[in-house]
This record gives sequence, structure tokens and C-alpha cells, in this order.
Amino acid sequence: MTVLFDPRLADCRRLFLSGYEIQASIGFHNHEVSRRQRVIVDVDLFLPLSVSQSARDSIRDVIDYDFMRAGIQGLLATRHFNLQETLVDAIADYCLTHCPAKAVRVQTQKPDVYEDCASHGVEVLVWRAARHGSSQQSVTGTQ
Repeated sequence: MTVLFDPRLADCRRLFLSGYEIQASIGFHNHEVSRRQRVIVDVDLFLPLSVSQSARDSIRDVIDYDFMRAGIQGLLATRHFNLQETLVDAIADYCLTHCPAKAVRVQTQKPDVYEDCASHGVEVLVWRAARHGSSQQSVTGTQ
């Protein structure tokens, strides 16, 4: 995956919740509603420097935002998602609602899908401005 710098994030610092596993109910078929699937989640929170502790990541700042993990897991425990795209949108929405991030990037992967599946991940970048009517939201599949 190639990550390009976005100048709109120049006044932000990045905190991340990286590579943690969750169990989520995903799928269209009736038998999938009660089945939990293993999903790997990466969340990048882009916080304006004015609301963050310092311009550099510190262990204390990252741990302060670790509460997001429990909240995301609680959200996923109570809902069924038809698509991974719906799952990443729900996680991004939760993050923007519960922290002062300017933008949030969420990427999910289901490692147990199929051996020959070329694209089994989904990524979304949502801007806080997009929650208030702007159309700067993008969803892409990852390879």
C-alpha cells in the first residue's frame, strides 16, 4: 500500500491503533448473522496539534487514546454488518464521534477469507468536515 502525504494534515499528528484483532459479524446470508469472523483493524487518528499533548508521539499519548479499542470492540459486538465497507464506515464514525480527530483512516482485513483472494481488505479515509455535509470521503479496496 502506498501512502501519500495530504497537505490538509500538515498541522496534525498521527496516533494509531495498529494490527489488533477483533471478532465481527459480517455477511449477507442468514447463517452469517451469528457467525463471528476474525478481522485485523488499523486505525489512524489525525489530531490537530492544538488539541494534542505534543508534536511528537509519546507512549503516554498513545495509551491515553487506547480507550478507543474497547469502544470499537463494544460497537462491533452489538451489530451485524453486511459488508466490510459498512464495518469500516461504522468504525470511522465512532472514532470521529469520540475523539477530536480532524480525519480518521480505518483499514480492515479478513485474513481467513480465501487463499486465492487478491483483495480482501477495505480502507476508508473520512474527514471531520465530511460528517458535516462535505463530500471529501473515499473508500478503496486494498491489495
